[in-house]
Amino acid sequence: MSPLAQRTIATIGSGVMAEAIIAGLLRGRLVDPPQVIASHPRAERREQLTAAHGVRTAAANGEAIDGADIVILAIKPQMLGRVGREIGPSLKPGQLVISVLAGATTKALATALGHQQLVRSMPNTPARLGKGMTVWFATPEVTEDQRGQAAALLGALGAQLEVDDEKLVAMATAVSGTGPTYVFLVMEALIDAAVHLGFPRHIAHDLVIETLEGSTLFAKQSGMHPAELRNMVTSPGGTSAAALHELESGRLRTVLSEAVWAAYRRTVELGDQLESTLVPGDGDPR
Repeated sequence: MSPLAQRTIATIGSGVMAEAIIAGLLRGRLVDPPQVIASHPRAERREQLTAAHGVRTAAANGEAIDGADIVILAIKPQMLGRVGREIGPSLKPGQLVISVLAGATTKALATALGHQQLVRSMPNTPARLGKGMTVWFATPEVTEDQRGQAAALLGALGAQLEVDDEKLVAMATAVSGTGPTYVFLVMEALIDAAVHLGFPRHIAHDLVIETLEGSTLFAKQSGMHPAELRNMVTSPGGTSAAALHELESGRLRTVLSEAVWAAYRRTVELGDQLESTLVPGDGDPR
């Protein structure tokens, strides 16, 4: 039986990521549509969610979380203070809050919500297809049953990994969370290069997409180190060797490393900004 069986799930901020979670849960038959209630202020959006997934909806955040076992927080980080004031006083012990907010630390979440049973998670864009990578951290107040529920829920987005150090979620934000951005840029550059060679753009697109997908699948299934795979296709004095020489001369490795570090620093900055702007006790009914 699914750890989410008989559990009610509320989504606060029912945008793209929240809908990806809803779709993944229903696709995996982890819940039935009536178990999910999605909160959104616009009636048009609520109607879309009901039509597409058959879930219940609510106009008010407080209405959505009433009686929910799990609350998914999928708002913009800058809305955390306001939403915390809305739902914090209504949160009860035993309710699990799962955040997918970039940069929002559990300290910031606890301050805004006045609640301690928290999961900080970082999914990425492929989660919309059930092919995502999510790294998550649970506060000590989260029970073993709730950890199982979090793992099942986040697993509906693709692969999921629980870590015991919250800093690793910030690091994952810079690697897997932001990772699709790096891949899409490389993809775009390769397509443009192929067009420059003389391929029609639609053919260049297909050549690059299929090459990247096949290479990723090969790396995953072989279990070999990327350096070994690269050596397999790099003949002395060959085309790959010539291309690699240019990439190394252009500091590709260093630039990618600097990009990851820049994303990590920005993640930490966002967390610090949230912690400094939130007032302790805002969401605490006491």
